[in-house]
Amino acid sequence: MSVISLDRTAQFRERIQSRQASIGIVGMGYVGLPLALLFSEERFRVIGFDIDARKVNTLNEGGSYIVRILPDEIGMARQNGFVATSDYSQIAQMDVVIICVPTPLNEYHEPDLSYVTGTVRSLAPYVHDGQLIILESTTYPGTTEEVVLPLLEAGNPGALRVARDATSSGFYVAFSPEREDPGNDTVARRDIPKVVGGCGPIARDLASMVYKSIFNRTVPVSSPAAAEMTKLLENIYRCVNIALVNELKQLCMRMNIDLFEVIDAAKTKPFGFQAFYPGPGLGGHCIPIDPFYLSWKAKEFDFRTRFIELAGEINLGMPYFVVENIIEAMSQQGKALRDSRILILGMAYKRDIDDLRESPSLTIIELLQKRGAQVAYNDPFFPTVGQGRKYALNMTSTPLDKIPEFDCVVIVTDHSQYDYRKIVAGAKLVVDTRNATGGIEAENIVRC
Repeated sequence: MSVISLDRTAQFRERIQSRQASIGIVGMGYVGLPLALLFSEERFRVIGFDIDARKVNTLNEGGSYIVRILPDEIGMARQNGFVATSDYSQIAQMDVVIICVPTPLNEYHEPDLSYVTGTVRSLAPYVHDGQLIILESTTYPGTTEEVVLPLLEAGNPGALRVARDATSSGFYVAFSPEREDPGNDTVARRDIPKVVGGCGPIARDLASMVYKSIFNRTVPVSSPAAAEMTKLLENIYRCVNIALVNELKQLCMRMNIDLFEVIDAAKTKPFGFQAFYPGPGLGGHCIPIDPFYLSWKAKEFDFRTRFIELAGEINLGMPYFVVENIIEAMSQQGKALRDSRILILGMAYKRDIDDLRESPSLTIIELLQKRGAQVAYNDPFFPTVGQGRKYALNMTSTPLDKIPEFDCVVIVTDHSQYDYRKIVAGAKLVVDTRNATGGIEAENIVRC
């Protein structure tokens, strides 16, 4: 058995090094698609799996549905043999399967692993001996070994088990957190170190070898749980510091101090300080969600993550703070919110990307509508906004030349395409949540 297992791992390594291995990536979204392109560039055979027929068809036609990924990149991958499919039976042909599916929160702010468990149940019947399964979806420590691994073993018709060492047959399982940063053009994808934790040293080493083929550095850790916690620490660090400046923003407004001026001064210190900036609330798949994943898991160990929970509460409250400031600003102009026309600038959760996930704009629009306002939006990345997990807007982007018709313009996402001087000149009232109008002096600007 030992000789067979050693031969099998040697063959696996050879297939990776020779680029003969087949790579299956489940989830063709903001994480999975860029990953598929990296593997394709290295001439691996890559199949992208997704249950969304629109995505599958778009990719197979050489198109792209993500702004930062050009159709030319898809076309090049197609020339290299990349295909997309919703047929999970093709998992059986893969040497490596990487799962990149969403891990949102449910309505009670508890982990929703339904995408992960559904995916694992779908691919489990096709898992084979010697195959490597890697989870990339952000989640709480323990998910890989406590949720994914048992489902793979239970759903495999061949009664295969996880192989934890060189003397065992079966499949290998690892966790490697995604580290995508949409809109960041300063760090190449290949230059982002890849953290890897495996169910046993063989799985860890094989997963590291897979990622070394497309990333310049891998960072092996002792277990999947350590890798899962690494991802949470990275994002909770940002969440806590953003909560700090969001709280300071509210205090500075009462004290008539410009917090952005304070931050710019503080960041001149060459050590011991990293600049974080306030905003209308957190967005994206990770930072607004990760603290709640860890807080939920911590309860299993009779531990309350009070510091983390407080940061989450502060950040969740920022859209409400913005709405109260809109009401106050309009009141100063003798206008009530009810029946007023409000234009939201920016639907994406951050500048210059086409990503709506957890965007504070969605909450702000909902709150304004509940208070009787007539709300419209403009975003160069979203001609229309339809229906998602937590919203059903069915709205169309309003042209910027309509700005004079609105009672208030609210800058929620500071896209670089906007001409803020022109916006201020044409608006009756501007509520700026991003300091996008910094340096512009006008009586119709309220910064919050």
